[in-house]
Amino acid sequence: MTTASLVEIGKKAPSFALNDQNGQIHRLSQYKGQWVVLYFYPKDNTPGCTKQACQFRDNLPKFTKNQAVVLGVSPDDEKSHTKFVDKFDLPFPLLADTEQKTCTDYGVWQEKNMYGRKYMGVVRTTYVIDPAGKVAHRFDKVKVADHAKAVLAVLKDASKDVS
Repeated sequence: MTTASLVEIGKKAPSFALNDQNGQIHRLSQYKGQWVVLYFYPKDNTPGCTKQACQFRDNLPKFTKNQAVVLGVSPDDEKSHTKFVDKFDLPFPLLADTEQKTCTDYGVWQEKNMYGRKYMGVVRTTYVIDPAGKVAHRFDKVKVADHAKAVLAVLKDASKDVS
């Protein structure tokens, strides 16, 4: 099994067109001129993914204040995303990458190993994409605790550099 490589900092972020929990298509191009926090997570309604999503939810006003949109991406389908959004009152789009194309383009669809069993899945990764569509920062193998705060800190620093 080959693993795609992660997108390097400074490179153009791969384009995508994915449906959110409401069936609405989101394209990276529609966010040109804004900061984009694109976070990839393994599965809806699991402990780590729920904690991560709720951190982004609780800090969303701070992201908005920094001219950033938050988009979550997982291989789960729209129906699963709808339940997840409704259950935890998530105020940002969750994008359904059921064919793992975007996950592959961003290098987060990788071989994982749990209890000696190898399988393909999403390695928790967050990209901060600048208003020009380039990768400004990447968080690899994200640890969920205080992740949203770490992303906000990078965003504040990065937006200073651009302005």
